[in-house]
Amino acid sequence: MNTERQFKESTTSDHRHPADMATTTATARVNPREKQPAEDLESNSNINNPNTSSLNDNATNDWIHFSQWIHCFCVVTFDLNLGQALEHVYPPQFVPSDQEVSNICYMAFPDSNSGCMGDTKFHMRLRALSKPRAYAPITQYNGDCAPAMRQDASHFWGFVYFRQKRDANLPRGYFQKSFIIITRLPFFNLYYDMLSQLAPRYFDEGMDVIMRASEQINNHWPGLRVGHMLNLPLLGYNYQITIPRAQSSSRSSSKSSSLSHIEQQSNNKSSSAEVATMMTIILPSVNEIDLFRSLSMVLEQIYTLWELVITAEPIVVVATSPSDCSHMVQSLLALIAPLEYCAEARPYFTIHDSEFREFTHDCSNKTGPPACILGVTNPFFIKLLKDWPHMLRLVDNQQQLLQLQFQFHKNSRNASSSLMKTTSTSAHNILNGGEITSSSTSASTSGLLTKYKPYLKKDKTLIKKVLLGMKTKRPEHVQTALIRRHLLELTQSFMIPLERYMATLMPLQKDISPFKSAPNASSFKLDDFLATVELAGPQLTSPVKGDWKGLYKRFFRSPNFRGWYESRHRELQLTLQDLQLQALSEANLEHWAHDKQEVEIIDMILKLKQKLNLYSDNNAQGIEGISWLSTANGSGAGAVAGGAPPFSGNSTQQQIRAQIECMKSLLPPDLKNVVNL
Repeated sequence: MNTERQFKESTTSDHRHPADMATTTATARVNPREKQPAEDLESNSNINNPNTSSLNDNATNDWIHFSQWIHCFCVVTFDLNLGQALEHVYPPQFVPSDQEVSNICYMAFPDSNSGCMGDTKFHMRLRALSKPRAYAPITQYNGDCAPAMRQDASHFWGFVYFRQKRDANLPRGYFQKSFIIITRLPFFNLYYDMLSQLAPRYFDEGMDVIMRASEQINNHWPGLRVGHMLNLPLLGYNYQITIPRAQSSSRSSSKSSSLSHIEQQSNNKSSSAEVATMMTIILPSVNEIDLFRSLSMVLEQIYTLWELVITAEPIVVVATSPSDCSHMVQSLLALIAPLEYCAEARPYFTIHDSEFREFTHDCSNKTGPPACILGVTNPFFIKLLKDWPHMLRLVDNQQQLLQLQFQFHKNSRNASSSLMKTTSTSAHNILNGGEITSSSTSASTSGLLTKYKPYLKKDKTLIKKVLLGMKTKRPEHVQTALIRRHLLELTQSFMIPLERYMATLMPLQKDISPFKSAPNASSFKLDDFLATVELAGPQLTSPVKGDWKGLYKRFFRSPNFRGWYESRHRELQLTLQDLQLQALSEANLEHWAHDKQEVEIIDMILKLKQKLNLYSDNNAQGIEGISWLSTANGSGAGAVAGGAPPFSGNSTQQQIRAQIECMKSLLPPDLKNVVNL
């Protein structure tokens, strides 16, 4: 791409102030191990040595509790010869691959145009090239928690604390370094608070802080689990968190309750006396961020943004700092909670990312831009992504814009139309390839730049409530709760008809026979679903008016629908298997076998064993069954299985084993020995 090459050439020849050159010299190759201590290098060399694989496995097992919460700590510094370089990784045996290290280093510093002096916190998301080893507690945790809080096997989250300050003793006159927590968990509130506690102490005391914190996490933090208050001691502080349980099936709940005593013992690794001496930090939520901080800037476009996110439209968020853009991207993803966003999202993205070409390929072809949300700070992206249909631009001083918007609404009844008219004009100029000048990058073009025509009409009730809260100086956390509740109700109103229709795809109870294969759920037919919207659509539960059918058609073509449907269809199939297993456990197999050949009895024994093993595997993976059906106004579960009794996993397994023994007793001893039953 010529524009990419020209930009890199221009940045390498730039002669701005050293403080503004934090990342422009980063085009030099990053050496991930250039500045690591000798002991770290020794450990890292063992990673690529096949003769030491067993030693590495043992070393990894030593950090088994630590790795549930954090993959590793990284420290990235600025090297005059290399640019951003990895200085430390701890624990050393968890050093990322070279490609991962390169991505971490390039995104560890704000872009050159940001000019972030002092301390800056932000987060990033990058693709993991190697998947973690299968670990039963993590599998169980992922099955019990909500999708938004699962441990991601294919991506890392990086929480960055960047410090830049003047230091005349250094060659460039500036101290520039980033402290990073690399994890697979999207616990934003927890890790941002940990950054505030650990990073300043690391800058003052050095690696000893990281080593002590890692040992404490590994030895005193409990395993990941949901539905329990967890105490997480960390260098004089004690975090108290609770990971909420997803709406779980009886299978998941019974298994978790059976382990509750063991879990409680695990949680008591740290003695009560030790925890009592620490300062307690109670986190009401580990992952729900402050929505008011970002969404208050785009109140007029909040319904349009909700439509864009739920249909997985390509959106680029342009800000002047990684802190603002990463927070806004995460706020956009939270718009459609509890629905899982199934497209790609990068809270902070740079031109040096290894996925740069994948996300910024020429969208003039038939495929168009990818379904993703990118957060960027480099102005180069404004021109590069001019063909993207939706651009959300944030101004330099968000709080000043907030006050300006408030005064605008207060002093003019036509504020909304004027603001939208200005935004629409700016959007038309930029999105049609207009030249980006100083005037087009001013605050007048901030907000959502798009030609998208919303399907739904704005409900001004929320906007008026939030503006009234600003006038009365309502606390920000209350404003956030107000926005979150309203968006939750909107998303639930949109999804309830879909959930209700999915319940009708379940076969009748009479179609489930113990002597036949489990029936399949019917396929989703858009026309049949749309026929139900007229009488039982979102208008029953939401005051928002508009073309709901048109929005459903657009949603049907999105990755969010595919992800939701595949998950629900899989749950339906598992529920059918559960119901057939229950039918097998209750069938009179002894009566069935009285006129059957021995080979048919053996075939039934093998079938029972196969079903039992399949159920055990699904149960071990924490896969949900019929639980979600009850979310559709509480009307799904009873109708789906034709009034079937609640599924009891443990008793059904015992009955199946009894059926197997009954079948075995009908066979002669010599035949049982021959077929190894």
